[in-house]
Amino acid sequence: MTVPIIDLQPWFHGDGADRARVAAQVDTALRESGFLLITGHEVGDELRAATRAAAREFFALPPEAKARYTTVVGGRGWLPPGAEANGLAEGTPTPPDLKESYTLACDTPTGDAQADAEWFAPNVWPDAEVPALRPVVGEYLARMHRLSDELMTISALALGLPEDHFAPYLTRPTYGFNLNWYPPMTRVGPPEPGQYRIGPHTDFGTVTVLDREAGLGGLQVYTLDGRWVDAPYDPAAFTINIGDLMARWTGDRWRSTRHRVLPPQADAPEEDLVSLVFFYEVNHDAVVESFPPPIGHRSYPPVTWGDYLKEKLAQISVG
Repeated sequence: MTVPIIDLQPWFHGDGADRARVAAQVDTALRESGFLLITGHEVGDELRAATRAAAREFFALPPEAKARYTTVVGGRGWLPPGAEANGLAEGTPTPPDLKESYTLACDTPTGDAQADAEWFAPNVWPDAEVPALRPVVGEYLARMHRLSDELMTISALALGLPEDHFAPYLTRPTYGFNLNWYPPMTRVGPPEPGQYRIGPHTDFGTVTVLDREAGLGGLQVYTLDGRWVDAPYDPAAFTINIGDLMARWTGDRWRSTRHRVLPPQADAPEEDLVSLVFFYEVNHDAVVESFPPPIGHRSYPPVTWGDYLKEKLAQISVG
């Protein structure tokens, strides 16, 4: 299996040896694949289903209703079709991605007016049209934040560092959350040559927690030997990968792996999918430097996370 499945129950409820074994499994997965599936994460199926149902309720609205919440890449609200081409971030020219998104982010104010305006602005909610969205997504985001903090703790132990090593970088972290809808071919028409639901790319931050649906037009990852393979699917699992920032931080010990979401398939013209994608990051003003050997294998120039993210988002914006 290219992407392993790791049970987190020994981490949550085992002893020190159990936690060390889970951390070692994560280290191996992130060195060899950059992706893993986690079970035993203690996020309830009911919350995941309710979040997806509320997302579907929004995407089913008529275009003129959704248009009231239109935003730009990196903003809060509805990203309409044609707004993004993720392949541009890696220099792969592709047509716009065949998706719509509703995007949210951390909106907990810090007391710094400038930082709050740029990084922690209030989220936009379609309360009149989908009153269920705000409460269920608020709960989901809180659970994703806690799970991501746990994954960062596991990451520290996996690198041979104290478990709280990353904590100072996560005191007021930014994060992004995309409700992604991949419409059926009957709605968007046949894809153009080289067009995807999401074009080939790597993520930008530390860890990504993905709750996805199985489908023919689903997730593929790029292997070490240069092949695109379908990511395994387990309905109980979250799919986890690291982003470019974490790869830089570990000096390329861990892989920020290319991945893509296939276009809608001709033999499943009615297939539509909804993915819940939580992108965890660090404090907006955190300076990240590569770990030296024996952890890291390569040294990158230090980057300030906020500046790094803005550059990445600009690359994928269409127009």
